Amino acid sequence: MTKSIPVAIIGAGPYGLSIAAHLRACGVEHRIFGRTMGPWRTQMPAGMHLKSEGFASTLYDPQSAFTLKQYCHDAGLPYADLGLPVPLDTLNAYGLAFQSRFAPDVEDRLVAGLDRREDEFVLTLDDGETVAADAVVVAVGLSYFRQIPPALEGLGSEFITHSQDHHDLTPFKSRKVVVIGGGSSAIDLATLLHESGADAQLVARGQSLSIHEKMQLPRPLWDRLTAPMSGVGPGWRSLLYSDFPQLFHWIPEQRRLRIVRKSLGPSAGWFMKERFVGKVPALLGYTVDCAEIKGGRVNLHLLGRDGARKQLTAEHVVAATGYAPDVRRLPFLSASILGRLKTAGNTPVLSSSLQSTVPGLYFAGPAAANSFGPVLRFIVGAKFAAPQIANHIVRATRARKPYVAAPAYGDRQASVQRGGRVSG
Repeated sequence: MTKSIPVAIIGAGPYGLSIAAHLRACGVEHRIFGRTMGPWRTQMPAGMHLKSEGFASTLYDPQSAFTLKQYCHDAGLPYADLGLPVPLDTLNAYGLAFQSRFAPDVEDRLVAGLDRREDEFVLTLDDGETVAADAVVVAVGLSYFRQIPPALEGLGSEFITHSQDHHDLTPFKSRKVVVIGGGSSAIDLATLLHESGADAQLVARGQSLSIHEKMQLPRPLWDRLTAPMSGVGPGWRSLLYSDFPQLFHWIPEQRRLRIVRKSLGPSAGWFMKERFVGKVPALLGYTVDCAEIKGGRVNLHLLGRDGARKQLTAEHVVAATGYAPDVRRLPFLSASILGRLKTAGNTPVLSSSLQSTVPGLYFAGPAAANSFGPVLRFIVGAKFAAPQIANHIVRATRARKPYVAAPAYGDRQASVQRGGRVSG
């Protein structure tokens, strides 16, 4: 095991790269592990576009010098802050360019284990190397948190997969594929399958599908006043979530969990409407009651909201049924760390600096959404998370003091009521 380093970052997506850029600018030694933009490059379907507007799809260096806008300008690619969907390929190319410039030492290795021994963390990499670190930032995105309906589990990946399993859709050409789900990923995937030559059909439990309406540009004054634009969409509430995550952090815990669960649902982008509606058949108001394999095909037994039953047969079923962040599903976290993590809604309770109740262990991205709001589910949330984490690490490093976990929300409130000061 090598000499302990100040910081290890697990994950090399938008959050991990942005945090690394901030630490590097501050001169803090660190190592970052993961495949650069890995899930975006290998788990998102080729040909998709981002729902986020151009200005909200950037990564964050400390000077905001290398934005997606700047990259597209330099590369001669089309770009607009609003109204022009960002192609997945453009985001990935930009992410690789950002990594080359601001996080050149990304190590294309995965963390297989993370434990805490005495006053340091020990990371075990997938090649067997062990690394000691004073602090660790977990910025792994959604890959570990995928959900598949219980009725579809156990049938084998030959017949049932999750939407994140498919980047290249060409193997499904001329095959009958049923997509389960009613959100953005389901609509995107069913459409892209159809356009790739598959016989695609969508099945959703909702009675209707949600697809955003195209924004009028330039935005009328009344729209700008009543629904100001934010990094997660128009509206005063969205602006609160996007621009004031620290304020969101002070909302009582149960209300925060409820807001995160219900806000900014998975509606499809406006640009999918003409590509999906009338072209991809959709069976609405049905859930999968059970499924079985017969004759090399999947038989789906569907149950309607009105009690009606239907059967569908497909060569393959894709569950585009979203994700549920849950730290227990992070396979590299040791039992001792999990035992010390205070959680709310199965995600870590975090301080104002995104530090967990395990001193020196930080979480960024979707795992932090229950603490700081739905903005942490989006790329734009890195604008808040990266400097918060980096600044706290810099202060701890320069003070050469051991990491001390900040109080959880209830303890913090009690301290404030007693007139105490809380940081963290």
